[in-house]
Amino acid sequence: MKEIRIADRGFRAIMLRSLVQIVRRPVYWTGFFIFPLFMFLFLTTMLEKGLPTRVPAAIVDRDGTSLSREITQNLGGMQMVDLKYTPNSFSEARHLMQKGEIYGYFLIPENFKADLLAGRKPVITFYTNMTYFVPASMLFKTFKATAVYAKAGIVMEVAQSAGVDAESLSSMLMPVNIAARPIGNPQLNYGIYIANSFVPCLLQLMIFLMTAFSIGQELKYGTSRRLMQMADGSIFKALAGKLLPQTVIWWVIVFFMTAWLYRYSHYPMHGSWGWMLLSEFMFVPACQGFALFVVCVLPNLRLSLSVCALIGILSFSIAAFSFPVPSMYPAMGIFSYIVPIRYNFLIYIDQALNGIDVAYSRMWFVAYIIFMLLPFTLLWRLKRDMNNPVYVP
Repeated sequence: MKEIRIADRGFRAIMLRSLVQIVRRPVYWTGFFIFPLFMFLFLTTMLEKGLPTRVPAAIVDRDGTSLSREITQNLGGMQMVDLKYTPNSFSEARHLMQKGEIYGYFLIPENFKADLLAGRKPVITFYTNMTYFVPASMLFKTFKATAVYAKAGIVMEVAQSAGVDAESLSSMLMPVNIAARPIGNPQLNYGIYIANSFVPCLLQLMIFLMTAFSIGQELKYGTSRRLMQMADGSIFKALAGKLLPQTVIWWVIVFFMTAWLYRYSHYPMHGSWGWMLLSEFMFVPACQGFALFVVCVLPNLRLSLSVCALIGILSFSIAAFSFPVPSMYPAMGIFSYIVPIRYNFLIYIDQALNGIDVAYSRMWFVAYIIFMLLPFTLLWRLKRDMNNPVYVP
């Protein structure tokens, strides 16, 4: 075995070797910079206005009365709807939706006004293409509100013609006033939800993969023995020198993302910007610790990458961004707490949205520390495998 020169030993030499690998290999550039930053900028700029507005739709007016024209006018004035087409039949409207030119259509049946005034309860039908969930959901809500308003308008018209005064009629139709106050995201901005949940989860996935790849390739190609010689046999020095440059790169990226969200885009920040930044800085080594633990359990490039990818992808579901943990099956809900992104999301809720004292988030910061310390339980095994690497395809 070729001896390692004294100048090529030590923590600094290991760090330099790690930096050279990052610079020379395109996979590192893709994993560290291109993919995370592209997805971050793509999602934040695409959803800059919060929600898509003026969703293409159509209305089929088979009644042709003043009431149906009034409904058409009211629907066209809604913020979320763009009535681009007025087809003459159900088949024509369905064909437009199948071609993807509209996301839904509103159908007013024949003799609608006559049946309504005669008390025959005509049926208003609306169709939405739920394949495209977000725009179709907004169309559904708008169509439903339009149908309710149309019904209320007819009731008021009939009642007033019978001599009921407008004030009494208003209290009868709406005996309870509703005040809706969305907490945390009052603008109902979809970008705020995506950027603070799915983007960190994507970042966790990339940290998992790049950490497992950088250690796993040393084991696969047998260069881990040279790495251990450079570290004078110390697994701590070897891993610290190997991963510290990656940690610094991730810190720069999360600092950029945090500054972009809360300083440039002015996303809700009711607490301390500093605590959120600390959370992101601790989130990086917590993810690295989790991935390193997987490598300790499975000291094989292919297997460790597969497990990290699987857990990273499942985190989008089990981290409870949109489906609360108490509503999950208990056997599934417990898995929400085995990934760092869950605690990142909880700190975001506490500090950025609710602005509560950081003392209430202390357990989530402790969870970060546990993830950082997790691989220390099996470093002895990784040291053995790095000193005696075995090639496994």
